[in-house]
Amino acid sequence: MYELLTGPALWLAFSVAVIGLVVRTVFYIQGLNWRLDRVAYTAHPAAAAKGAVRSILAFLIPFANHSWRAKPGFTVMFFTFHIGLLGVPLFLEGHAVILMERFGIAWPTMSMATADFLTIATLVAALGIAVRRMLLPEVRIVTDARDWFVLVVSIAPFITGLMVVQGVGDYDFWLLAHIISGLAWIALLPFTKLFHVVGFFWSRAQLGMDFGIKRGGMKYKSFDW
Repeated sequence: MYELLTGPALWLAFSVAVIGLVVRTVFYIQGLNWRLDRVAYTAHPAAAAKGAVRSILAFLIPFANHSWRAKPGFTVMFFTFHIGLLGVPLFLEGHAVILMERFGIAWPTMSMATADFLTIATLVAALGIAVRRMLLPEVRIVTDARDWFVLVVSIAPFITGLMVVQGVGDYDFWLLAHIISGLAWIALLPFTKLFHVVGFFWSRAQLGMDFGIKRGGMKYKSFDW
């Protein structure tokens, strides 16, 4: 079972994720209509690029914009959760070994102590995000079953992985559960709100281009609207 999950199933999960993300990205870009959005994206590429980069960086850097500074507690939870969510799967030594064996990719790794710390921090941040969703009315009203599903799918590999490392219960059971939950997370990237792993960049770039070209960005008088 282990060989199946870390071999063909891993290839299948990555293939589904990559193809799905590319297809959704193409549809997203094709859906941008300069006549509908009233923003001439290709007519002013320099302003568009500058606006896109500024918009992305403003949300990638903690406390770089007013939204992050207005909610410092949430900002810390948000970045802790996402740093752990990406950092541990990518740089855990055991995962790097599988990447080398299955794909021939040499990958840098982090120490087990760092991975353990980030795992705990990620789970604590996830708990904080869950509590926030339940307690704050303005957050609770826009949270639906899909949001909870994504949160559960995202933390499942961390919980099962922690069980494996700590030697809790049946090792083989938790190892298989860890691999299956990780593969499920990868395969679901294009089909759920997990798409924001790449969709974030497209949407922030679009908004940055909009503002960089038209809404207070460029000071030209040559627009027809």
